[in-house]
Order: sequence, then structure tokens, then C-alpha cells
Amino acid sequence: MTTIYDAEILLVDDNPDLLTLITDNLHTAGYKTVRTAESCAAARAAFAAHRPALMILDINLPDGDGFGLFRALHEGNEVPALFLSARDADADRLFGLGLGADDYLTKPFLMQELLLRMQHILQRTYRAVLGRARTLPLGDCTVDLQDAAVQRADGTTLPLTATERALLQKLADNRGHIVTYDALCEAVWGADYYGYENSLNVHIRHLREKIEAEPGRPRWLTTVRGIGYRLTGEGGK
Repeated sequence: MTTIYDAEILLVDDNPDLLTLITDNLHTAGYKTVRTAESCAAARAAFAAHRPALMILDINLPDGDGFGLFRALHEGNEVPALFLSARDADADRLFGLGLGADDYLTKPFLMQELLLRMQHILQRTYRAVLGRARTLPLGDCTVDLQDAAVQRADGTTLPLTATERALLQKLADNRGHIVTYDALCEAVWGADYYGYENSLNVHIRHLREKIEAEPGRPRWLTTVRGIGYRLTGEGGK
């Protein structure tokens, strides 16, 4: 795992519409692999086939409950978990955390809050795997690729979205070279990225606004028309 967005996520809930909504948002945020299950049996099969890096578990399932499922999957496998449930009683929350879950979020919830909680769990759990924070110097800006933030010389800090951070990581890994539209889309949205090309241009525009928006600021992202983008070694024109 190079970044938290390489983590495989197992999402278990008996509401197919919610599964689709969360999965779409996770892909948009940059997570590449999200596997879903609507029952305990399907979750156990998915876990056996592909051990995830993080489990997101509902409690009320048609063939059991998330607490029992967590016990079964977590035994002998220290995989972090977040309970996502309509049960909002303190007793349920404390019971879930007492079992060893990393977090508990009640429905309804803000999608951004779920993403932030996932980010914190993955960063905390896999810190040794992810390695030391990487910084990217861009003239009078410094980008912390681990914490997804742009630090300007005037002390201003601008947060990057997960998608912006994933794009900048891909460009930084190939600094000075052209990265094609397809390669950027795949880095952010995985192999099934078709249809995201227009979204890519929007995210690139927002990224530019954060690293080179002010008048006179060097242009670090250059467009190679019809091919892709390049992060220059020095500020370009």
C-alpha cells in the first residue's frame, strides 16, 4: 500500500442504494477498490477471497448482526473496522467500540465525515506501511502529500481533497514527464474510470488554483494538448 487510497475496503450493508451511494463517493474520493456485501454470509465470502484493509459494517443484517460478524472476521485478523449503523444508542456505540472496532458512526451521516474517519483510521493503522510523510516543493509553496495540504510562504494552508492529492501524487511520481489523461483517471478512479474525463479537468483546475493561483506565481502544471498533463521541474509559462 503506497497511499491510503490503495486500501481495499469491504462495505457491508443490506441497503443496496446506500451501498451504491457510498461506493460511488469512495471511488470519487480516490479509493480504488471497494467490495460490497448485503449479508453476513456474503461478507464472510468476500473477506475470505480478498482480505480488506478496512471494514465498514452495518449492524442490522438479514442473516445476523454486525457485532457477531465483526467478532468472526476480526478473530485472528487485526483488520480495522468502522460500524455504520442506524442504532444511535450509547449502549450500542460503546458495545461496538468495546469489541475492538476503531470507530462508530450513526446514520444519517455526512459523507465527508465518513471519509475523514476512514482516513484517520487508515493513516493511524498503516502508518508504518505508508512510511514517512512526503513533501513536494513548488517554488514558494510546499505540498505535504501525506496530510494533503498546500503550505504557502505567507503561512496560508490550503487543504487538498483526496482526489486532488491523488492527482498530484501521480504527477509528482512522474515529475518532468507527461502523464496521460487515462493514467491520471486510473490513478484516481481505478480501472473502471470511463466517463470521468470531464471530472478530471475540473479537479485539475481546482488543483491549479491552489498551487499557482496568484498573479506572478509560476505555473507548475502544464497541459500537453490532446495527451495529458505534466508537473514541471521548474515553474513553466
